Amino acid sequence: MELGIGMFGDLQINAKGEIQPAQQRLQEIIAEIKLMDEVGLDFYGIGEHHRPDYAVSSPEIILAAAATVTKNIKLSSAVSVLSSSDPVKLYQNFATIDLISNGRAELMAGRGSFIESFPLFGYNLQDYDELYEEKLELLLKINKEPKISWKGKFRSELKNQEVLPRAVNDNLKIWVAVGGTPESVERAGRLGLPVMFAIIGGQPIQFKPLFDYYKKVYQAYGHDMNKFDVGVHMHSLFGENSNEVADYYYPLYSAQMNRIGKSRGWPPYQRNQFDGGRSSSGALIIGDANESVDKILAMQETFGLTRFSAHMDVGGPSHAAMMKSIEIFGTKIAPEVRKALNK
Repeated sequence: MELGIGMFGDLQINAKGEIQPAQQRLQEIIAEIKLMDEVGLDFYGIGEHHRPDYAVSSPEIILAAAATVTKNIKLSSAVSVLSSSDPVKLYQNFATIDLISNGRAELMAGRGSFIESFPLFGYNLQDYDELYEEKLELLLKINKEPKISWKGKFRSELKNQEVLPRAVNDNLKIWVAVGGTPESVERAGRLGLPVMFAIIGGQPIQFKPLFDYYKKVYQAYGHDMNKFDVGVHMHSLFGENSNEVADYYYPLYSAQMNRIGKSRGWPPYQRNQFDGGRSSSGALIIGDANESVDKILAMQETFGLTRFSAHMDVGGPSHAAMMKSIEIFGTKIAPEVRKALNK
């Protein structure tokens, strides 16, 4: 099982509501990715957002910068909002990162958890499902065929057109991110695509039927089980002392949940929700190394994971807290998880 970190590029927001300058946060992110590589984590993913509380609107630019200061870590989006992107340009960008990084780039396609990109790039939300389906089809075709002819509804026709540059070995690994709908799971299984499940609330065990369904569909369509990849993305932060990291993180985490929840009609986030999420049956991995090892191993045993992604910057923890969390993940948690799985 690969172990890594996902981020959305959350900006730090103080008690006065003042937002950290994006320039500062972007430089911190590069330093954090560099440390991830140094402590031996397997992959890094960065999300795409177009909001004032996030620093990253172009994951590929962050990943290209990270490619120049890292040696081994895989570099992925988490996610690229495919519905409002041009698949041709998206492939070109990630193929370029793949060449710069000597084959370490991956692309994770998704619908995104926010909708700001649709009006920003001139798309109609009424086409939400059709946009994603058509663009995923085109992206996969580009990845398989250097020269393509294609016609769809939402973009100009391609006639015997080369899409360059090509990724290393002429193949870019493309994941899809799903939030829990059976339709998304069925599509991924049918197409034989690796899946990342976002489990960010409730009890992870509730997702077990979707994991089983994905594997069933994947096998039913005759895809190679040697290439079967499935992961989870879970809100995480690690510290030396479990109670101390929880007490530090709760105000930041709850503030972000309330900022998002205000526009989605959620009730105010409570400490008992946070503590319940941190329990052995909850979806938050926030605590010390020993607790985190146990919970990550439990996720692997439950779901048969090939990848675990710790989403580590929700609510904008300080750069110092992020660096400490990365260090603990790489030097204490990852070795113990790998040791347990290799027995």
